[in-house]
Amino acid sequence: MKQDIHPDYHTIKVVMTDGTTYETRSTWGSEGDTMTLEIDPKSHPAWTGGARAVMEGGQVARFKKRFGAFSLKK
Repeated sequence: MKQDIHPDYHTIKVVMTDGTTYETRSTWGSEGDTMTLEIDPKSHPAWTGGARAVMEGGQVARFKKRFGAFSLKK
C-alpha cells in the first residue's frame, strides 16, 4: 500500500440545528473544530415528512382541468 495518501482522520464536534451536540470522527476541518449544521435530519422536510406537496389528482386530472373546455368538432 502507498504511504501518506489518506487524509487526516480526527475528532470534531457537530452542533445540530436544535442546539444538541455530539462528537464524531471526520476528515473535515482539523482536530477539535466545530461543525455547525444549517440543515439536519431533525429539521429538514425530506427526513421529517413535513411540508409535502399534496397532489390534487394526477397528470390526467390536471390535463383535463387545463384543456377540458376544448373539443374537436368536425
